[in-house]
Amino acid sequence: MVDLPPAANGPLKDLEEWEDDLRRRYPEPANELAPQSTKAKEEFRDYRTTTRPSVREFYRLNHLYQTVDFVRAKRDDYLRLNRRKMGLWDGLEFLNTLVDDSDPDTALPQIEHLLQTAEAIRRDGHPRWFILTGLIHDFGKVLCLFGEPQWAVVGDTFPVGCAYAEEIVFREFLDENPDRERPEYQTPCGIYEKGCGMDNVLLSWGHDEYMYHVVKDYLPPEALYMIRYHSFYPGHRDGAYAHLMNARDRKYFNAVKAFNPYDLYTKAAERPDVDTLRPYYEDLWNEFFPPQLAF
Repeated sequence: MVDLPPAANGPLKDLEEWEDDLRRRYPEPANELAPQSTKAKEEFRDYRTTTRPSVREFYRLNHLYQTVDFVRAKRDDYLRLNRRKMGLWDGLEFLNTLVDDSDPDTALPQIEHLLQTAEAIRRDGHPRWFILTGLIHDFGKVLCLFGEPQWAVVGDTFPVGCAYAEEIVFREFLDENPDRERPEYQTPCGIYEKGCGMDNVLLSWGHDEYMYHVVKDYLPPEALYMIRYHSFYPGHRDGAYAHLMNARDRKYFNAVKAFNPYDLYTKAAERPDVDTLRPYYEDLWNEFFPPQLAF
């Protein structure tokens, strides 16, 4: 068992550093996917030559400590959903305390970033559950406010307990992961069976899995896949781990791909009018959820 580092806040100055790095690494044509984005395609560079040292250190820690035992321990702890209960605005305001003015791309707080995502989905005429998913998909980042280090909250997710795919970002850092010494974890299927389905696979711990369990009884499967797997870039972007997926995964990962551009490319300088939008999103929340959810 590896001792965890004492620092609670991780190597990043703020979570937006990691989100900015995502947009560097996944340079989709922003003008087609999200017209409101101000970034041009040529601004997205080779991430290995532009990634900040803090982001590299983030992934070094993430890849060192995300083991099978760590993931199981976090699931046992957090999936009891006994930390606190929150409604929509309780959650948004709680999440808003993660804001840091050092963000190089925008000074928008979390609530406005989530509203930008949801409003872009709304403008494109998608169903109401899709709009709500855009608003809440990052709610799981409250894990940081429960004392979790950033490397255990954000970052690209990947399966643990089986061989690491080449498509994992900074895969070389996984060479130091203690699970590398467990032969049973180093085969393509590892502790799983071929075609077992992603529901039976342990992904590295973070806000995606946590939020999925918070809302899994309330939203359609498309929304749940968007929430649960939006950081699983090796799977939904690069096609890795197809041998573990089943027919249900192949069907609903199309929803994750549809959601991904809204997640990455809706960050813009124009600020949403929070007070004007609040009644609409409160009604939307009440349509699908009880007044408060257990976190």
